[in-house]
Amino acid sequence: MTLTKSILRLALVTTGLLLIPLVAMQLTTEVTWTLSDFVVAGGLLFGAGLAYLLVARQGNGPYRLAAGVAVAAGLLLIWVNLAVGLIGSENNPANLLYGGVLTVAAVGALAARFQPQGMARAMFAAALVQLAVPLVAALIWRPAVNLGMLQVLVLNAAFAGLWAAAGWLFRRASNTGALA
Repeated sequence: MTLTKSILRLALVTTGLLLIPLVAMQLTTEVTWTLSDFVVAGGLLFGAGLAYLLVARQGNGPYRLAAGVAVAAGLLLIWVNLAVGLIGSENNPANLLYGGVLTVAAVGALAARFQPQGMARAMFAAALVQLAVPLVAALIWRPAVNLGMLQVLVLNAAFAGLWAAAGWLFRRASNTGALA
């Protein structure tokens, strides 16, 4: 399938996904999205899909799976931060530190020229930064140590696991020669 057809299909899927909250808004008062919610969600979904299409074209098998896990981790990290925030509420400035995780992953991928071994290193680095964010936030803002702090650490460990899984899959792709 050509890239143009893939992008058109991605646009249709994004539109279809955005129809879900639009229809839900007509059926219940529990769903209240604004125009900006639709624009942000559409941009995130389309952008993540486009990133996957462009990166996954580089290889096959484990490489594509790794790209999917990495893109999903990035999308979920942004979505959760915008919706409820990982540290406190979505308005907590500590959540801005997660931009560092995305920056490490993106800059690492570009520096590696999307080669699997370098991509693996970039994803492992993103996992480490993911784990460091709540610790740095705790040093700066000194929150009360409670059950909420434990939940933040567990959630960050889960995200770090996604980044590490992507790194492991990229490493596997480099061992199997999965690059086209």
